[in-house]
Amino acid sequence: MPEDRDWEAYKVPPTRTPVSERVTSVPNPVTLIQTVFNYVIDAPVTFVREWIERQQAKNKFYYYHQKFRRVPDLSECLEGDYLCFFEAEAQWRRDRMVDQEIVEIVRERLGACKQREGPNQFQNCAKEMEQLAQVTKAYQDRYGDLGVHGNARTCLMKQKHRMMEERKAQANASQ
Repeated sequence: MPEDRDWEAYKVPPTRTPVSERVTSVPNPVTLIQTVFNYVIDAPVTFVREWIERQQAKNKFYYYHQKFRRVPDLSECLEGDYLCFFEAEAQWRRDRMVDQEIVEIVRERLGACKQREGPNQFQNCAKEMEQLAQVTKAYQDRYGDLGVHGNARTCLMKQKHRMMEERKAQANASQ
């Protein structure tokens, strides 16, 4: 690189750029608006939010450990108590969803055992197969043949008919 540079073509910037500070007797309106906003709106909202967060930190609520209270069964509801009928129906639907998930979990466990054991699945997964058979039989006994539009009343009637058939079979067997 040549030593004789053309200083006019490539000017060196000044080492310190002076900053001009305007000092006026009138305050800046932007600063005034920001200050008013901070004290009137932001500070109270921040205070209330921090107070709510402190209260919530004292008693934490874990929604995934929520336990619903058991409501009376449909057979325990009084005649004409429609609120009880509605709660019993909602409880029945929750119970059916829980039972469906139980069957699905047991089925997934059996599938995982079969995948893990391979050709030895029949002897090593016998416990899971028996458990799946019991769970599906219990689910079928309770909810089978109800269809998509099944409800607590039809399930209760199915249970009543099954109990009556069992009593008849028991009475016939004892005679």
